[in-house]
Amino acid sequence: MNVYVNARFLSQPITGVQRYAVELVKQWDRLLDEGEIDPGRCRFTLLAPPNILHEPELRRMKIERVGRLKGHAWEQFVLPYRARDGLLVNLCNTGPLAARDQIATIHDTAVYEHPASFTFAFRNAYKIIQNGLGRRARKIITVSQFSKSQLMQHCRVKEHKIHVVSLGKEHMQEVQADAGVYARHGLKPKAYILAVSSMNPYKNFAGIARAIELLGERDYEIVIAGARNAKVFGPMDMRGAEKIKWVGYVTDEELKALFEGAACFVFPSYYEGFGLPPLEAMACGAPILVSAAASMPEVCGDAGLYFDPHDPGDIARTIEMAMGDAELRQSLRESGYRRAAAFSWDRCARQTLDVIKEAVQR
Repeated sequence: MNVYVNARFLSQPITGVQRYAVELVKQWDRLLDEGEIDPGRCRFTLLAPPNILHEPELRRMKIERVGRLKGHAWEQFVLPYRARDGLLVNLCNTGPLAARDQIATIHDTAVYEHPASFTFAFRNAYKIIQNGLGRRARKIITVSQFSKSQLMQHCRVKEHKIHVVSLGKEHMQEVQADAGVYARHGLKPKAYILAVSSMNPYKNFAGIARAIELLGERDYEIVIAGARNAKVFGPMDMRGAEKIKWVGYVTDEELKALFEGAACFVFPSYYEGFGLPPLEAMACGAPILVSAAASMPEVCGDAGLYFDPHDPGDIARTIEMAMGDAELRQSLRESGYRRAAAFSWDRCARQTLDVIKEAVQR
């Protein structure tokens, strides 16, 4: 059976969704190389648009650039024609509506829950595509029980069709921390509070800024790392932003050092399908202070100190509690290591492969 992977993600900057796709492909390539996948039964090919930005090192899986179009046009018109003689595997929320034999991973339904965070064109395109995939794909994979319930509610996906497969964290353990990031940004290890994500309004960085205002003259430095996609996300109110240090996009090596050097990691998001940054933080030994919303309790379990993301006062109290108690931070650090050990890309890849095999046998 030909198994084609929608590799449009290779033409996109790496955020959580693209990270998932890259790590799955690397794990499948390893399983092929070690003989755990029979290449005679599942022949994997990555189908990519011409504008690739990054390319994983693969030993057994080949990447095939197809056509001249890019973006949604490539995905909707070029991809399904090339993949017509096999099963198409979509890993990043979208896929071609015309493809008959396909499965899809839909990570979240944020365009329904937080429509104001997206442009009109973006949210409507995603609604059309996700609803179409929910009806037409053989199987739907998602990343948490929370997201499963959201897909059933918003996209009317049948429960028996949805498979929940958690993400992994080994990508953070495989890189060497770049401690030079501290000097480059004027940071003192173990003296700053870290947050990592985009400037999307539902990530709730405004809540951190307002919490810092409530903390008054306390000498807490907040560091936020991550790229802002102004083309997709609209403007946001950031009162209190003068107390926050923005370091922008960072490499994996820099991010690992930032996690390791953080006094604590704050994740104030209103909504996540999974929430990869808290898992990455736990794997790197950062004590996590996390929103008690959406999928976060499911992912973080008893390893996080939770707050109400809608209440800046509660965020401020949680920050103050953690920063004022070294023993609490150490306890959270140890709990985080234990919690992170339960997640792996190997398990994610094998469970996803099981779903692919079910779809092929149908």
